[in-house]
Amino acid sequence: MLAGQGKSKKQGALETRKRRSFRILLGIWIAGFLALVVGGAFAVYDVRSTAAAAVVPAPAPVIATPQVVAVADSAPEPTPAGLAAALDAAVANPGLGAFTGSVTDTATGTVLWSHEPERPMTPASTTKLLTAAAALIALPTDHRITTKVVSGSRPGEIVLVAGGDPTLTAQPVGQDGFYPGAPRIADLADQISRSGAAVDSVLVDIGVYSGDTLAPGWFPEDIGDGFIAPLEPVMLDGGRSNPLEDESSRSATPALDAGRALASALGADPATVAFGSAAPAATPMASVQSAPLRDRLGQMVSRSDNVLAEAIGREVALEAGAGASFSGATGAVLRTLQGAGFDTTGVTLADLSGLSIDNRIPAGLLDSVMAAAAGPDSRELRPMLDHLPVAGGTGTLADRYGEVNRAGAGWVRAKTGTLNLVSGLSGYVVDVDGRVLSFALLSNDRSPGEARPALDAVASVLRECGCR
Repeated sequence: MLAGQGKSKKQGALETRKRRSFRILLGIWIAGFLALVVGGAFAVYDVRSTAAAAVVPAPAPVIATPQVVAVADSAPEPTPAGLAAALDAAVANPGLGAFTGSVTDTATGTVLWSHEPERPMTPASTTKLLTAAAALIALPTDHRITTKVVSGSRPGEIVLVAGGDPTLTAQPVGQDGFYPGAPRIADLADQISRSGAAVDSVLVDIGVYSGDTLAPGWFPEDIGDGFIAPLEPVMLDGGRSNPLEDESSRSATPALDAGRALASALGADPATVAFGSAAPAATPMASVQSAPLRDRLGQMVSRSDNVLAEAIGREVALEAGAGASFSGATGAVLRTLQGAGFDTTGVTLADLSGLSIDNRIPAGLLDSVMAAAAGPDSRELRPMLDHLPVAGGTGTLADRYGEVNRAGAGWVRAKTGTLNLVSGLSGYVVDVDGRVLSFALLSNDRSPGEARPALDAVASVLRECGCR
């Protein structure tokens, strides 16, 4: 027998055994599957029969109990004597330094407690409360700023006409700039490109603003430190070098930066961008608009954004027909507040952000603004309450009321103010009895490390007091 034939016979026998094994395994598998199906059917039948035999009653409905509810009109009113006694120890803290303050029952407008409320103090960023109040009085909450592009004096030249919006961004489409909802350089460039215009040079018209770009009481190093940019009527991300970092160093030439970004987007040489003026009859080519005022106010107050505060103040000035300069804007804000019935005696404003060390505001005025916002009669100021940082939760109060002064966490809502030897806190709190109290607390001549926890302790007493 040949070797090949023997191998073929062995293979045939092996394949026969494999087929027999497969038939046996297949039979076992089919039997098991049928048993599973039949057993499952009986199991289903049994479960259904059991369920039908013993019906379980439906559980009682769950009733929602919202924790965010309106305060009651009948909440007990604190007494001046009770509040004074409760605040005694907190306001005697030497960490407060030179200290003034005022607390008001917002339902009645009654000042419950005060200490030198008419004394002008350096307010730092609590100044922004006056700016926000004037803006809400003078402007609609959907007010927007337009930045536009028009034709230049020759073919190929265009003019970026600034309208006062520092929130424009050069970030690519799909990537956020610093300010949510801000307009984009890319949108201006797209509109110009679709018009078919060939562009070889860009001018920037900043004529809507006038006067100095730095306020009295500002320091040039504040630009590099990320607190402010020279006040020009168009910027990219508030002049930030890093558009996603709050206190990023700022540009010394923010308006030209915006022009250069537009030139680059259109394929023109950014090195040739310069200041210029648009002709009155220039042909409109493109435009974008800022987010509405209500959004920008929220960003300004919660983040304590200095550039936004100054720009919004100049919106107030332009609406009033005043010059969009530091003096024009501060004057317009004060006149707006005076016209609404606020006593501005003792106020000195060099800027509207509170960065200037030359500002002076009495605590009584700040408290009266917050009392009006939280009270029953001034609906136009009510949005200010939503913009205020929440103690231990949001904005400039996010990292406070954590390990100490916990009683105020989540209840105190206030605008902060901080300079080297200046700390301020002004806002409102709902006390344990459900009464809404407004307050303004100003500390001078102490470092923020000393004054901040002392101010937070005072506001926490207001929360805990229930001083009937």
